[in-house]
This record gives sequence, structure tokens and C-alpha cells, in this order.
Amino acid sequence: MAAAVKLCAASTALNSMSKTRVLTGITTSGTPHLGNYVGAIRPAIAASRTPGVESFYFLADYHSLVKISEPARVQRSTLEIAAAWLACGLDPQSVWFYRQSDIPEISELTWLLTCVAGKGLLNRAHAYKASVDRNRAEGEDDDAGISAGLFMYPVLMAADILLFNAHKVPVGRDQVQHIEMARDFGQRFNHLYGQPSSREFFTLPEAAIEEQVATLPGLDGRKMSKSYDNTIPMFAPRAELKKLIAGILTDSRAPGEAKDTEGSALFQIYQAFATLEETAAMRQAYADGIGWGDAKQKLFERIDAEVSPLREQYEALIAKPADIEAILRDGAQRLRTAHATPSMQALRDAVGLRDLSNAGDAGTQASAKKADTALVPTFKQYRDADGKFYFKLMLGERVLLQSAGFASPRDAGERIAAIKQGTLDSDQLDFSLGDDVSSDDVNAALAAFVAAQLEGEADKS
Repeated sequence: MAAAVKLCAASTALNSMSKTRVLTGITTSGTPHLGNYVGAIRPAIAASRTPGVESFYFLADYHSLVKISEPARVQRSTLEIAAAWLACGLDPQSVWFYRQSDIPEISELTWLLTCVAGKGLLNRAHAYKASVDRNRAEGEDDDAGISAGLFMYPVLMAADILLFNAHKVPVGRDQVQHIEMARDFGQRFNHLYGQPSSREFFTLPEAAIEEQVATLPGLDGRKMSKSYDNTIPMFAPRAELKKLIAGILTDSRAPGEAKDTEGSALFQIYQAFATLEETAAMRQAYADGIGWGDAKQKLFERIDAEVSPLREQYEALIAKPADIEAILRDGAQRLRTAHATPSMQALRDAVGLRDLSNAGDAGTQASAKKADTALVPTFKQYRDADGKFYFKLMLGERVLLQSAGFASPRDAGERIAAIKQGTLDSDQLDFSLGDDVSSDDVNAALAAFVAAQLEGEADKS
């Protein structure tokens, strides 16, 4: 393979021109509990106030239908979750806050992505594979009791993300595979329908795994989860909250005996709500032999101090469901106007779902479009038959750079980002120059790439 080339860093100005889009989905499958608050709601709302971030929060009611067939439960959960986020300080005027089913473009994009999604890749989705394995262990047919909704869940999730070209999606480790699949579907669509202009329709998202976010234990010491029936509802009345906290599992050590903070569900919950000073004081109280009853009283008082004002807001909101409905509908309408409808129109045009009255001019328009864009260099990402991920830097039909194969789309994407920033070392050999291409050609192409992107951003502003 030819020697690598040193690249200029002209594209660094591009990153400062736009905000980072962060998208979070909340499945409407139950009542919010303290684990949701500590692990998702509180950190997400804090993150939404970060400068340079454009936040998308949506109620994933379509996703809930995969597991829930009780209409009243879906409706009630949607109301409760929306009220919870608003009560905790989410500002619907400074973020995009909407209900998934209010954006019909998501469903339409799901079908377009279904037509490029590889069934083999969907076969390897963790949730589907787990259901198949369970059926086999029980001697059932592989697909017994498995709905197409479960099988296609990753495609719907990809549509949620790709329609708004989200850059980052905060997820747990069990959801990282879905983000990788969204990248794969987006790459396939870009590769198939980006010709001849080499247009990139979709931004390829990254999974944002927040290791510092707490996982709260439940009443029995296991992870707080509805499936374990060990949750503490976030807005339980004070008397109920106190009773639930009194039921947290502890050991048999009596007052006066030193107690371990390690492995103590009660201490972990307290730590998630307390300041550093309060946590240190409770740690010392454990060492001094605090009684479990006193420790639970302190936990109740600390949680109630934080949740009580939020509870008041929540109760006021939940009493006016029409107001919440109006907030969600307004958020969806504004989002459709600003993003979803124009994006979907471009995607419809890309796949050929076009106005037939312009059919006679299609060839002329395509030629003109190709001529206009032929001199704008673009990166093309694709997955080849060997299962590896590749990219090319193209100038019209001319290949300037051809990569070697990468094990994952993320690796390929990171290398593209490095090339754009000019940070590759001269001795790296994971790409080669095209025929009759020099390093000057590549640097000139990258400068043109940045100029075109900056011009596009200026047109939008």
C-alpha cells in the first residue's frame, strides 16, 4: 500500500459552526421511579443546559407497543413521564420535547431504512437473539411468540436518530449495538442514494456511554427496575415514600455495631442524593453503629428534601393533562416544520418518490446536479462483502483516498474525522492514494470540502 500523506487541518473551523445534537428517548412503559430520576432525568436535564448542545427528548410510545398491549397503561405512562420531566425542570422552549407518534416522518423513514437494512444484521440483535435462544431452550420454534415489532425495533430506533441527524445518543451498554446498527443503516442509505452527487443524507451517530451516571439499587438490593418489582416511585406521597424506604433490605446488625457501606443499598441510595459532606457524615455514622431505623429516617428526609418541591410541580402538571398534551403537540409541530418534513421530502426525492410532472426533466436535472457538485469532494462510507467497513475520499468520480478495511463503522468514522482534522501521522498505512493522486491533490480537496461545508452552514444561518 502506498505511503500515507500528511494532511492539513483546514477543516477545524467547520466544527465550530454547528451545535452537537444529543437525542434521548424515554420508553412509555411505566411510572417514573427514583432510579429513572438519578440515572436519566436529573443528568439529562443538567446536560440540556450545556452550551453548544441541541437536545432532543422524546416519549418513545411506539417502542412501548413492542412489550405493552394495554392502551390505558401506555397513555397513563406517557402522561406521567412527560409530567415528570417537566416537573424536574425540562424547558420545552429551549429543547425539542415531543412524542414519537406525533412525528409521522419517523414511521415513513422506518420503512425506507427497512428497505436497506440487512436481515442478517437484524438476526444478530441482542433482544431478538435472546428470545430465540429462550425458545430453543424450551423446545419451541425459534420464532414462537416473537413479533415483527421486536425484530424491527432497531430499525425504528435508527429512524428516531437518523431523521434528526443526531451526533450523540446517551445509552446503556446494552443499547450500544442499536447505535452501531443505526450507523450501518445510515451508511447503506448514503452509499445507495448518494450518487451521483456523493451526498451524505445521514450523520452517523455515536453512542454516549456515561459511566459516571449512578445505577440505583432497589428495595431488595438489585438494580431498581420495574421488572424486579423493587422500585420506589419518584413522586410517591410522603407517607408512602417513608414506608417504602423502611422496607429497604438491610442486614441483622444491631444498633451500636459497625456497619459496612460496601454493598449497602441504603447507603448507595443516600449517596445518590446527598452532598459529599453529607455522604462522609453518613459513612462515619455507619462506622459508629447507627441503627438501621435511624439510617432509614435520614435517607427519607434527604430524598424528601429534594423530591418534595418536584412532587408539587408534578401534581400540578398531572392535574392538567390538556396542558401537557398542548406542550407535546407544539413541540412536535415545531420540530416537523424545522426538521422532519423538509428532511423527509429530501429523502423521498432521493429514493424516487417524486412529483411525476417533473419526470421529463429528470435526466436534465440529474445532469445539472452532477455538474454542480462534481468538484465538491466527499467522503463515502460503505460496508463491503467481506463484512469490513471502508471509506473513500471522492472528487466527482475520481478516488483520491481509499481506506483499508476497518472492523467497525466507528473505527472508520474516527479515521475520517482524523483526516479532516489533519492529525494522521505520516507513517500510518491504513489508506492509500488513488491513481495519479498526490498529497497536494488531497490537501486541496480537503480545503474545498471545508469551504463547501462552511458555505452550506452560512446559507442555513
